[in-house]
Order: sequence, then structure tokens, then C-alpha cells
Amino acid sequence: MTDSYRTILIEPDAPPKPNWGAACNGCGVCCLVEPCPVGVVLSRRHNGACVALQWDSVPQQYRCGAVANPQAMLVRVWPAVWWPVRKGFAFLLGKMALRWIAAGQGCDSSLEPVSPSETIVNKNESPTHHD
Repeated sequence: MTDSYRTILIEPDAPPKPNWGAACNGCGVCCLVEPCPVGVVLSRRHNGACVALQWDSVPQQYRCGAVANPQAMLVRVWPAVWWPVRKGFAFLLGKMALRWIAAGQGCDSSLEPVSPSETIVNKNESPTHHD
């Protein structure tokens, strides 16, 4: 079995990732690794941090911009020619985003973040097997 690591940049004051199934605490880990289906549309990619992810320094939590302020998110990602219809789509985006981030359902990320000091220094080194 091969372990794989991906580097993501997390705000130092972000809360630790909750256990799978526990209430979301705004740690941001899942959205920093890859966007949800709504985030894929907004970010126009399947990997990497979602463009909708926003750091809120007052509660020190990450928030989904598509939920917190969908109209501003549409202004940010849509071409200016679409801005006149953003109000109608903003309501729909907010509702869709709540569904796709599974708001109120608990953490659904099986990712286990580790600090840089915990990662393997030499990935070419084979593990020692003890029988």
C-alpha cells in the first residue's frame, strides 16, 4: 500500500478537522483539496481549492461563499455580461450549495491532515517490515 500526500495551505487559526460524521466546524480541509459539485462549476476544475471557499477571521472558520453570499460569488466567477441575471441565479445557487456541501449532515471527508513535520521526509525509502 502506498501513502499519498497532497500539500494544502490552511489558515493557521483554522479549527482541526473533525472526525468523520461529526458536525462541520469550518476547518476547510475538504474544500481545500477539491471542490464539491457546485464548486466544480464555480471553480471550473475538479482538483485543488474551491474558489468559493472563504476564510472568516472573526469566528476563525472557513465558509462557503456560495452559501454565505451567492450573489457576490456569481459576480466573482461569472463574466460581466451575465451580471444582470445574477440575482435570480443567486437564490438557486445558495440552495444548491447547501445541498452539495451536505450542510447539517456532518463531516463527510475521510482525509486525515498532517502537519509538515509529520510527513515522510524521504518518500523513496522503503518501510521496514517486522515479522
